[in-house]
Amino acid sequence: MIQFPFFKRNGRPHVKRGPYDIFAVGKEDPLFLEKFKGLRAIVEQKVDLHQMKLLGITSSIAGEGKTLCCAHLGRSLANTGRKKVLLVDADIRKSELTRGMGARRTPGLTECLLGGATLQQVIHPTRIPNLSLIASGIEVSSPADLLAGDPFKSFLREVRGRFDAILLDTPPVLPVADTPTIRDLADGFLFVYRAGFTPYTLLRQAMEELGEKHVLGAVLNGVEAASPGYYQKYYGSYYQLRAKSDGIPEKK
Repeated sequence: MIQFPFFKRNGRPHVKRGPYDIFAVGKEDPLFLEKFKGLRAIVEQKVDLHQMKLLGITSSIAGEGKTLCCAHLGRSLANTGRKKVLLVDADIRKSELTRGMGARRTPGLTECLLGGATLQQVIHPTRIPNLSLIASGIEVSSPADLLAGDPFKSFLREVRGRFDAILLDTPPVLPVADTPTIRDLADGFLFVYRAGFTPYTLLRQAMEELGEKHVLGAVLNGVEAASPGYYQKYYGSYYQLRAKSDGIPEKK
């Protein structure tokens, strides 16, 4: 398991609908931004050494901070000036990344997959240099079917050729089936877990549903750095879950 840094969960602006600024979250907190630099360093190592350029960001259930993690990690990668980074809002039902980036839903991913727009038409530059966004697109009745089709596979092949790092904000693993549908198409997943919010039984269920071998590591959200005991509790639980799957002795 990769040991990712904590980041403290900050509430996003109280907006029920419409766009908002996801980068306003944590901008007055130097520690918040510093932790993403640490996360970036680990991800860059995977991208550079193992050619893992397409990463999914997911969680067990909604509300754990996966979209926040996706956006800030993307910005941190882009800020180095060394990589062209693409964020893809693949959580078509919620479109939280699209709203958080202050973007319109259309034209977006679904239009591209359904043939209503070209890839070039759905890639939108952001105010962050080297960071682009593909919005979610129009709502469809079955996102899982759309993401399981050949057009999505072709889409991913094409964006791999255009960008150095691609981050997919995917739906939570539970209760919908969209994320397991694309688990074999990404190079790996970062799993965001919000401490004190999600029961461990759901974490375990989600990890088994996604397939532990696909998870590069976990981002433990909502824990202060001064709480090592809490971190060790869940680090140990996560390690044991991986150990059972990999057939190696559990950590004592």
